[in-house]
Amino acid sequence: MAEVKPEDMVHHPPMDQLQGFEYCIDSNPSWGEAIALGFQHYILSLGTAVMIPTMLVPLMGGNDRDKAKVVQTLLFVTGINTLLQTLFGTRLPTVIGGSYAYVVPVLSIIHDRSLTQIADGHTRFVQTMRAIQGALIVSSSIQIILGYSQLWAICSRFFSPLGMVPVVSLVGLGLFERGFPMIGSCVEIGLPMLILFVALSQYLKHVHVRHVPIMERFSMLVCIALVWVYAHILTASGAYKHTALVTQISCRTDRSNLISSALWFVNWHVLVHFSHPYLYISQIIFFTLIRISIPYPLQWGPPTFNADHAFGMMAAVMVSLIETTGAFKAAARLASATPPPAYVLSRGIGWQGIGTLLDGLFGTGTGSTVSIENVGLLGSTRIGSRRVIQIYAGFMIFFSILGKFGALFASIPFTIFAAIYCVMFGIIAAVGLSFLQFTNMNSMRNLFIVGVSLFLGLSIPEYFSRYMTSSRSGPAHTKAEWFNDYINTIFASPPTVALIIAVLLDNTLDVRDAAKDRGMSWWARFRTYRGDSRNEEFYTLPFNLNRFFPPS
Repeated sequence: MAEVKPEDMVHHPPMDQLQGFEYCIDSNPSWGEAIALGFQHYILSLGTAVMIPTMLVPLMGGNDRDKAKVVQTLLFVTGINTLLQTLFGTRLPTVIGGSYAYVVPVLSIIHDRSLTQIADGHTRFVQTMRAIQGALIVSSSIQIILGYSQLWAICSRFFSPLGMVPVVSLVGLGLFERGFPMIGSCVEIGLPMLILFVALSQYLKHVHVRHVPIMERFSMLVCIALVWVYAHILTASGAYKHTALVTQISCRTDRSNLISSALWFVNWHVLVHFSHPYLYISQIIFFTLIRISIPYPLQWGPPTFNADHAFGMMAAVMVSLIETTGAFKAAARLASATPPPAYVLSRGIGWQGIGTLLDGLFGTGTGSTVSIENVGLLGSTRIGSRRVIQIYAGFMIFFSILGKFGALFASIPFTIFAAIYCVMFGIIAAVGLSFLQFTNMNSMRNLFIVGVSLFLGLSIPEYFSRYMTSSRSGPAHTKAEWFNDYINTIFASPPTVALIIAVLLDNTLDVRDAAKDRGMSWWARFRTYRGDSRNEEFYTLPFNLNRFFPPS
């Protein structure tokens, strides 16, 4: 075999900005294309927005109408939080939506004895929601304080590229249960969706219509439309009439009763048919205005406050903070931006705390975090534009107010979203692994840190998950419920476990001789706002607000 000459070897130098994007964070596609891309992000985020209330509201004692109202509220607050984050937070193109990290403390509140003793289902639902609101309002102060005091910026200075590899990777890989296991619950819908999406987005990505790579950018919309129609045909034909309940929930397009539970803008049956068309039209407009449902703060009543509930919820806030930090790192990479400076990262955490406060005030039933699937979509479409996500926020607010239309899109079977998650979460995991280019992977120290933190970051949460599934309580089951929630929430999160292990090892194991091997020199100029000229281009506040809030 011929010897390979050194000049024939291909070298790939490390790059602090990911190349090959058509539009990066501060460049914008045409308005028509941006609106279509924003709508695509809206459709993708419906999976989580519907799944969390569908899981929690029945346990709280709520009915289908309560569930529809919680979904509507979650969509509305998601739109507001996303707009605030893209304008005044990190300014990265990130969606701020509902988080699964809050499920453990929320379930603890649901099973509180003082609430389970309430006989009437709707009354129990309202009282439980008010208890969740109180816990969210109190615990949101953690992120607000850590963010705006710049304490999280100080902490982030200990995060090297090596330490962030397992954190960002497990932000994606840690969600594997929402991937193929969900597809397996309705394989006749999920598997065709997965195959079709990969085929259109990758193998047909060079198909252009009027110089636009239509399949690369909009393959998700095309695939969802085709498979959704296919799923509706199966539902309407009675294919799932005599199947198990789990199959019906996963496959049917009418599983959530959201369409029947959501209100139309107008109650058409009460309209009086005037002979004059202008009077009839004016009546339609009047009824439309009075029947539009806009979520508002304290709509479930005044929140109730309990110290145990608040302490348990604080664990979810910390988990959300860590997962969001990893997601911000991935989003910056997939928006073709430089790593966010510590000041910007901390500012974003502060605004996420405001988002969790809004969750508590409006009553969404959960807290906020960065939507991982939408970050993955940035890479899949190669469009990292901030404007697209701001348009998405407009769609979220608009369709949350117009209940029936939002409920129509929310009827998409979750199995379809699970197929998309297989791709999106995989992209995020790969982005995390891409940080290895800044490190020396010929170092046994680095191999040890990455390997151990990745393995334990998956293994420990899997142990907690299996324990909770089998015994319906976590490994921590002392008499102090708040302590149980804290331990069970923290160690059920793969990115959180990975960060604890990776950052601890990376900052205590042979630190003096490993500065270059850890990749610290690559991120040094991005640790301060003025360390690199591109920081100002990507992360400056709008409306010349930097004059009033100068970066540190």
